[in-house]
Amino acid sequence: MPGESVTLMVAGREVRVSSPGKVFFSDRRETKLDLVEYYRSVAGPLMRAMGGRPVLLERYPDGAGGKSFFQKRVPKGAPDWLQTTVVSTPNGTMSNAMVAADLAHVVWAVNMGCLGFHVWPNLADSPHIADELRIDLDPQPGVVFEQVREAAHEVKAAFDELGMAVYVKTSGRRGLHLYSRLQPRWNSYGVRAAAVALAREMARRRPDLITDAWWKEERGRRVFVDFNQNAPHKTVFGAWSVRPRAGAQVSTPISWEELDDVHPDDLTIATVGARAAEIGDPWADMDADPASLEPLLEWHARDMAAGLMDAPWPPTYPKMPNEPPRVAPSRAADANQQPDTKVEDS
Repeated sequence: MPGESVTLMVAGREVRVSSPGKVFFSDRRETKLDLVEYYRSVAGPLMRAMGGRPVLLERYPDGAGGKSFFQKRVPKGAPDWLQTTVVSTPNGTMSNAMVAADLAHVVWAVNMGCLGFHVWPNLADSPHIADELRIDLDPQPGVVFEQVREAAHEVKAAFDELGMAVYVKTSGRRGLHLYSRLQPRWNSYGVRAAAVALAREMARRRPDLITDAWWKEERGRRVFVDFNQNAPHKTVFGAWSVRPRAGAQVSTPISWEELDDVHPDDLTIATVGARAAEIGDPWADMDADPASLEPLLEWHARDMAAGLMDAPWPPTYPKMPNEPPRVAPSRAADANQQPDTKVEDS
């Protein structure tokens, strides 16, 4: 009924959930309350992954498949206990974003129609320190999930070579996300430089499988290592968060040992809570031994010494030092082939 609601005790707070029976996911007719109960079932792992971090809300008031919007700024009327912090966009616009301070914050956001959370790579109390390196393995059209798995194993081998711990999760769609917890020493510019170096090295090692090409026309049927997910002010879809898909797929942390046996479509709010209760949190040890970024920054310095320029930045960012022209290669070639239309003096 439109006026129906339930009040839950979550993290020591009363949180109201309106229209708990509203269907949010069509495949199994799972409701808003089902989504709340899923997040409660993974509370420990969820808060280890994003607790204390600013989050961007991906809101679907009518459930997956309905109208949607991203919300960075906490709306008026939020409860006075809701923790916020100031975040910025590339052009300098400031917003008060929600901090994932505890599970009550998560449930409050779900009641607003937030299905999943996009998470900043920094803690709210350390806004200038990026303590996560995030490797987004993005399959291009024609790439199957087995190839994404293979690319992930190649990246894992490189991290092992560098002595850096790395963890893996499904993206909730077709890709995989790899995370390395970092010592709190670098800002996002340094972390992005490291990601660029890693992407280039992986493309050199496996050019048949992996690409670092920013321009889509150059990627082919390969797995793109999206280094720009580490650019300042960028968020990545969070671990344990639920995608706006009819099957309610979850971006799920998994172990390296099970990577070859897991398919992302099978990891949903109907299965992941029980799975976490049975096997625990594959990322539980992530904070135990934060990695140094120095080995990857040495790769970056090597590439710069060899004469490489910085990789292209997203179009929403100001032009950066040592950045190549922001024009697709085909457009640049077309411009170079235009006939000279200058009229000579007679």
